[in-house]
Amino acid sequence: MTDDVNPLLTDSTLPYGLPDYRDIRPEHYLPAFARAFAEHRDEVAAITRVRSMPTFENTMVPLERAGDLLGRVARTFYTVSSADATADIQAIEEELAPLMSAHQDAIQLDGQLYWRIKTLHDQLDSLDLGSEERYLVERHFREMTHAGAGLDDDQKAALTELNQRLSVLTTTFEKNLLADTNDLAVVFESADELDGLTEGELSAAARNAADRGLDGRYVVTLTLFTGHPYLATLTDRSSRRRLLEASRSRGSRGNAHDNRDVLREIVRLRAERAALLGYDTHAAYVTSDETAGSPEAVHALLRRLAAPAAANARREQQALQAIVDADGDSFALEAHDWAFYTERVRQAEYDLDRTALRPWFEAERVLQDGVFRAASELYGIAFTERPDLPAYHPDARVFEIHNEDGSALGLFVLDLYTRDTKRGGAWMNSIVSQSRLRGTQPIVVNNLNVPKPAPGQPTLLTLDEVTTLFHEFGHALHGLFATVTYPHFAGTNVFRDFVEFPSQVNEMWIYWPEILASYARHVETGEPLPSEVVAKLLASETFNQGFATSEYLAAAWLDQAWHSLDAEAAAGDIDVAAFEAAALADVGLDNPVVPTRYSSTYFAHVFSGGYSAGYYSYIWSEVLDADTVEWFRENGGLTRANGDRFRNLLLGVGGSKDPLEAYRDFRGADAAIEPLLARRGLTG
Repeated sequence: MTDDVNPLLTDSTLPYGLPDYRDIRPEHYLPAFARAFAEHRDEVAAITRVRSMPTFENTMVPLERAGDLLGRVARTFYTVSSADATADIQAIEEELAPLMSAHQDAIQLDGQLYWRIKTLHDQLDSLDLGSEERYLVERHFREMTHAGAGLDDDQKAALTELNQRLSVLTTTFEKNLLADTNDLAVVFESADELDGLTEGELSAAARNAADRGLDGRYVVTLTLFTGHPYLATLTDRSSRRRLLEASRSRGSRGNAHDNRDVLREIVRLRAERAALLGYDTHAAYVTSDETAGSPEAVHALLRRLAAPAAANARREQQALQAIVDADGDSFALEAHDWAFYTERVRQAEYDLDRTALRPWFEAERVLQDGVFRAASELYGIAFTERPDLPAYHPDARVFEIHNEDGSALGLFVLDLYTRDTKRGGAWMNSIVSQSRLRGTQPIVVNNLNVPKPAPGQPTLLTLDEVTTLFHEFGHALHGLFATVTYPHFAGTNVFRDFVEFPSQVNEMWIYWPEILASYARHVETGEPLPSEVVAKLLASETFNQGFATSEYLAAAWLDQAWHSLDAEAAAGDIDVAAFEAAALADVGLDNPVVPTRYSSTYFAHVFSGGYSAGYYSYIWSEVLDADTVEWFRENGGLTRANGDRFRNLLLGVGGSKDPLEAYRDFRGADAAIEPLLARRGLTG
């Protein structure tokens, strides 16, 4: 293939640099990556060949300009590989993983580049730099040091070998998990076994079966986490048991997709890498460059929350057991029963059936009159759909956003619906990042996995899906509002244990009275959600928080336990199930009725994603979130003045300032933990 026919190697002619996905084919990607890798290496070599002493202008500025093509190609590809991963795209991603790892090491471990940056870092106090420029030097020096740039050549060679092997192992973990998840989809012989599902859910199970050549039967596919939404409504106890047992057995069945050996090697190599880099454990290595600072700080927070959460879960368990006993049944509550009887208790205590609320949450109205309206009232921005601009899939919609003064802000792409080629969960990513240096404006994407209705039928969301839509748009706002000079700080390029904070804050507008009244209207009658139902929703906010907090904390603790092993301990022959049991007992989260949200063999966040030793980030960020919600309530809530303050002092700085310093600029103090404890029901 010649470069002149590869659209990835030419600038897009579409607004904001949106890639023209109509012209991009799978065979374009690997040649484009090869060219981009070579170009980036040449750009860095040009910096290190400069014979004069390092200055900000001859080192940092060209370094920030370097890698532009690679960034564009990578963001274009990874947008597709996560949201529309055909077999061709998956094969490309598998081939690309070690290549990308090797290239990143070649840049981050470049000794001559590191010398130039270290020289600047050593002279920082004598250089006349602005705050963003100074922080840029600090971060590049810190990140290269953290990556191993200060090691000798033999150590760097060993490190590169470890990194490439880890890139292969994490890809293998992900492939095994996907294959075993598909293989363990549960087959039911009759609709009677699925009593309690809606007509739409039952027809989806029938379609799943037909797709597998099992006409006349029903197939329920598994979710990423341990539980399953259907556990709340399935009346057949044996069906619930089968569904949860299938989920919990993923990656540990002794078949070709078993992940136990894979994760043991991942843990061992991460521990070896940490030791090579001068750290006792992988957790110490990771947290040293996060706001937490150390695994001890993380462990202290998790332990502080675990005891009251576990106590709350035990009280909830007693209430559920009482319902079972009142029905005249003689069984002890088990994990697969929790969600079903939780809904029974919710209805008994609050007269609230969350599953009946969907007609009030029509997706388009939630988007336009909820998510967009809250952002418009808070930040003054305006949205215009651009159907003339192509996205990477026909279901993805493109919106142009303008500031209150009419100036262009960027593009927002919403990809709402699930499909076989889309990975599970929900996320935000960037296609183009903002940078004054490069003259770029942002394009951000939100992906969800909402089932697509039949043609002509409205998309009715669950309350959890409404929450996800607001949450992910909080990430999108962070990516859109960050206004920085250097691409290193663009968008959501912040510490992992800070990045969830803006998205969590955006969830507060779900129940804000004027926003809720605007979007929560019955799809057929237009009537607002009754005020008494709203009151019940608010009253039940801490309901089942013992379970929800415990299952999350259990997974966060498992992540820390694996990654707190030193190299010697990680090299042992570790029984995965026994290790999990001991770790959960250590923190008091070993209640068999409340299983961890992810067990090790299907914990994709930490063994194939970017959250190794970092799954604690959600609760760490929530401390800031809960404190910020208090600030908004104390200062008038949904006002333009409040929006401007949050945008200018927090969202707008991107990664160009220490995040906790930015938080103090906004709040006037460090975050207090008490609002989080109250929200999670952990104060009593």
